[in-house]
Amino acid sequence: MTNNIVQAQGLCRRFGRHEALRGLNFSVPEGSVYALIGANGAGKTTAVKILVNLIEPMQGTATIMDADSRTLPPTVLAQIGYVAENQVLPGRLRIRDYFDYLRGFYPSWDGALEASLRDRLQLPAERRIGALSHGMRIKVALAAALVYRPRLLILDEPFAGLDVLVRDELMESLLQQAGELTVLVTSHDFGEIEGVTTHVGFMHDGRMLLEEHMADLGSRLREVRVTLEQPARVPEPWPREWLEARTFGNVLTFIDTRHAPETFGERVRSVLGPVRQIDAVPMPLRAQFGVIERAARAGVTA
Repeated sequence: MTNNIVQAQGLCRRFGRHEALRGLNFSVPEGSVYALIGANGAGKTTAVKILVNLIEPMQGTATIMDADSRTLPPTVLAQIGYVAENQVLPGRLRIRDYFDYLRGFYPSWDGALEASLRDRLQLPAERRIGALSHGMRIKVALAAALVYRPRLLILDEPFAGLDVLVRDELMESLLQQAGELTVLVTSHDFGEIEGVTTHVGFMHDGRMLLEEHMADLGSRLREVRVTLEQPARVPEPWPREWLEARTFGNVLTFIDTRHAPETFGERVRSVLGPVRQIDAVPMPLRAQFGVIERAARAGVTA
């Protein structure tokens, strides 16, 4: 057995001439909230569809709970929740009928949790699913995926196109079950997931640029602004871990990718000479992704 509930190794998938995945590797630790993020077209949805056996990889392997994704047994499938932005639900069914239909497939179905979720998300039992707004349909799909208390919940761009209020309601429902399940969420909107993510994988062009614990990533990446005693310049040699250096008058800015606060001031002075002020501030997830992606394009490790 492994501590990773999801493991993907060397995943490749092509659609015609388009290479959606190019040797993708990633692993999702059990109990984590793992965000698989990247721009539209990075390959996130293709990776997720391979995990739940909606499509097969041309090369590589993927496992969930140590079971091959191409042959997931019923015992594993019953422990996976799946919600996608474009998920098709039976439009003719009323919400009540839909939950009645699903209940028989899941031995772990929690009736009290069902009632709580339907109340919290304001899901009217008699409404037909086809008459619901997009946001309401996502609420139905999320409630249906949570109510049997899955071990793994996979969310593929679940909040895309939703207004802030609906998104917050869905996030609150997820947080209510924090610690009870592992969440794998794909997104290109970093702000909507930043506050709950524990681990992150940055994808670009079908490959994994970097995956890391959020706390580790946040502690080592810093946006630095140094005010010098003299006009700023970028000296040679320049530390490899300091990226994107820019000068403005007597100010020099850069990204420190290996930040060590206890020695940073001394290091800056040894490279740049006398300084008036040093500011090193944390970066939001969107900015972190931008740095990592630009570094990869330049052939540099961030």
